[in-house]
Amino acid sequence: MIKVYEYKNCSTCRKAITFLESEGIEYQRIPIRETPPTQKELTVMFKSVDAPRKVFNVAGGDYRELKLKDSLPTMTEKQMVTLLAKNGNLVKRPFVIGPGVALVGFKEDLWRTALGC
Repeated sequence: MIKVYEYKNCSTCRKAITFLESEGIEYQRIPIRETPPTQKELTVMFKSVDAPRKVFNVAGGDYRELKLKDSLPTMTEKQMVTLLAKNGNLVKRPFVIGPGVALVGFKEDLWRTALGC
């Protein structure tokens, strides 16, 4: 079963949940703000994206407040993972992780391929 870290007021998260339900895919919903992804899950996600920035919620207020646009390029992956694991607001959502699946954001065509729909 996959884990879907999401924020209830996020329209993209709602679209992703609707997609999973329409495809009959079992999932576990996890509130990302209260329970951010683990360091292990974040490390897996970092390996699946072509740029670490893609795991960050760059449109969020926390990202801007911490001035991560300027400091992110000089951070190590370990520093990024530690930061994200402590602050779910910084993680791009939905964040989906499971056996053989690591997705961030919602793009239906990518999800169909990754989830075998």
